[in-house]
Amino acid sequence: MSTPPPDLDQVAAALRQISRGLAALADAISSASRDPEEDRYLAVMAEWGRRGLTRDESSRLFRKHGFSPQAAGGWVKGDWLEVRDDGRRYLTDRSLQWLAEQETDDEQ
Repeated sequence: MSTPPPDLDQVAAALRQISRGLAALADAISSASRDPEEDRYLAVMAEWGRRGLTRDESSRLFRKHGFSPQAAGGWVKGDWLEVRDDGRRYLTDRSLQWLAEQETDDEQ
């Protein structure tokens, strides 16, 4: 008797649950003074700065800081990120203002 092949949808669902659990564990042991997710936002924006990134570059940056590349769509809808005519993604004035406020708070 042979074993039936695994249901790939079930495997994918299990991997997503494991991923969420590991992210929660990482947040729990993080030594960050702020909300860990807020620190990730700050890290992405600080590294991004005022430069325009291609779609691939922005996806890599989001991944580097623990976000899915699809998060960019939510950032655009929330007016944190804009896609300009050159096809590159830029932080909005809202993002840059928030980033400046966070950096000012850190200095105090």
